[in-house]
Amino acid sequence: MKKFKFKIFEGTQSKKLENAIFVSVVLFIFKIIIPLNTNTFYLFINEVLIILSIFVWGNYVSEFVKYKLNKPLNLVINSILLNALILFIISVTSWLFSESEKSITSSNLVYLLFSITIVFLLIGSLTYVFSVYRGLCYHRQKKDPSLYFNMMIIFVIITSLYLSFIEPKNFIPNIYNNSEGYLLTVDKNSGSIVYYTLYFITVVLLIINSFRVAWIAFINKKQKIALIFISMIIMILSWVNFAIIEAKDILRLSNFSPALEQLLIFLMLYGAIYFTIIFFTTIFHIPTAEAIDRKTQELTSVMDISRLMNQVFDFEELSETITDTTINVSNSDAAWLAIGKNNKTDFYALKGIELNEANTITEFLVRNNLLSEKEVKVTELSLFEDKHQLSQSFKSIVSAPLTAQNTKEGFLFAGRKSNRIFEDEDSKSVETFARFAGMALENAKLLEESIEKERLEKEWDLAREVQYKILPQKNPEYKNIELTSLFIPAFEVGGDYFDFFSIDDKKLGVVIADVSGKGIEAAFIMAEIKGIFASLSKLYAEPKELLIMANSILENSIARKRFVTAIYGILDIEKKIFKFARAGHSPLFFCRNNKVERIIPQGIGLGLDYSEKFKATLKEMEIELKNNDIITLFTDGINESQNENLEEFGYNRLEQIISENSDSDVEELSSKIMREVTTFTKNSSQHDDITMVLLKWKDHNNFNGES
Repeated sequence: MKKFKFKIFEGTQSKKLENAIFVSVVLFIFKIIIPLNTNTFYLFINEVLIILSIFVWGNYVSEFVKYKLNKPLNLVINSILLNALILFIISVTSWLFSESEKSITSSNLVYLLFSITIVFLLIGSLTYVFSVYRGLCYHRQKKDPSLYFNMMIIFVIITSLYLSFIEPKNFIPNIYNNSEGYLLTVDKNSGSIVYYTLYFITVVLLIINSFRVAWIAFINKKQKIALIFISMIIMILSWVNFAIIEAKDILRLSNFSPALEQLLIFLMLYGAIYFTIIFFTTIFHIPTAEAIDRKTQELTSVMDISRLMNQVFDFEELSETITDTTINVSNSDAAWLAIGKNNKTDFYALKGIELNEANTITEFLVRNNLLSEKEVKVTELSLFEDKHQLSQSFKSIVSAPLTAQNTKEGFLFAGRKSNRIFEDEDSKSVETFARFAGMALENAKLLEESIEKERLEKEWDLAREVQYKILPQKNPEYKNIELTSLFIPAFEVGGDYFDFFSIDDKKLGVVIADVSGKGIEAAFIMAEIKGIFASLSKLYAEPKELLIMANSILENSIARKRFVTAIYGILDIEKKIFKFARAGHSPLFFCRNNKVERIIPQGIGLGLDYSEKFKATLKEMEIELKNNDIITLFTDGINESQNENLEEFGYNRLEQIISENSDSDVEELSSKIMREVTTFTKNSSQHDDITMVLLKWKDHNNFNGES
């Protein structure tokens, strides 16, 4: 049984169509071969094929109906046309059948084919109309109505079959040939108590299922008005068809199938009852239809704006949608947004009003303290004495505050030209859309911040790339020198720079510098500094002269707000001398015999002054090196590192670490310094680059260097 059901009623649409055509062809052939219901067996086969045809076609058509339920009025209009077609068929065939009982002039086969064609048209119309009624009955129902609906179908079939097989039969003349004979028909007037009981139960179930009209609440007022007239037409057609089919002296459809006749009667009765209830239900819905439509429109608008806010981040584009929706939902004539920025008011998305008029009304409301930062407020402009300043076209204004991140940003205004002021429902609608405008404004700000953050991150990434490329990839190696360097960048790229220059095989240039500021600009200045020092290191043998020339070059290269601190020194390996000059940089730490000395020769930063003052204040010093002497160059990222109490690491801690570990090699000393700095700042973030260069002198007989 399950297999049979699967093949007949399930599968793809094309398969369902094939099944429907197959059953129809079998029915057609059966009626051609056995046109008369002359005995119970033939009648049984006939009725099974009729009902099966209706079900397989209904199974096919119901899929199309289901996809059109979002526009129920279109389905109802289709039902009107098919009910009208049924009325036409009934009227024509009633006359034809009544005339044919008197005389048949056409050939028997032609008459038979015509009769079968007419009945197939009725089956098709019945199937579609029934599918529409079923779809409407199920549409928008909170609870599943299938129990009562299926019971109705079962009792309709039982009653129809009972009428075919059990009830007393009448005989009418055989109109399919010219010989004497009779056709088997049903005499419904002589029905038993069982038939009337089944009929009564069926009608009760028809009435119960006729109250499944929940879908009416989901159509708008205009559609409800149209439905009143449409339901009245289909109601009249259904009652007329029901009355005609019930009159056995008008139509002998039972000649073809008594069950089909009864099914058609029940369908017409169901349609008549169903659309009678729809007619009165729709009339009762009309008074509240406008309010429901408005709430529906507001809800739809809120959903649309919510969706747009997740897709569109441009405030001006969203504000256009918000003011348009405000006008539609609140029945306003105009709407606009006013946003306060930098002690002035900017207007957005003006609809139905000119900028000058919007500005005048807004200033009037502000001047008279008619705006509330906490709630929506309705103002009747006609009540104010100085209303002559305003346009006479607007009679009332509703204003709602826009809030973003708990701060008032502006107002959403809506205006009416009619004397009907804004009611509470109108004000609530404006307030709702004002909230969305506030959220859109907040999102726009967050987007702007996000874009700026992304821009800065890209700038920092580029600055880091520049920074890494201009720093030396490895330290030079000399037999008389232990040398190491350390660079730890902060999250925000700073302007730290160090480098080594091999002047010749007995002299090594060393520079450490710090560009003021951070980011890509600082990184580019670093790149320029590298080029300047790399070029000048081969031209100037004295550190002071090099810094003076570097300062002169930078006059046309960096902005006034920028400057560079630096220490540049030359290590003469043959003479065991380190000669250097300082341009406003952190002190040089010199360690000998476990004692650390801060050496701070005079000098101001590069780019701070381009006059003779720079040259006059710049002092050069030299240190005669002995075995195990340590020179430490560093940037302020070390001494200014802070802990969670905002206490700086300072110079003293650095001096102590160098003093206590002066016997260590420079790699170990560098690691020790960084461990101490990291421990000190473990609960704080690093805000500046950390750069350090350590040189330890070692006496050797071989002074040949490699870089």
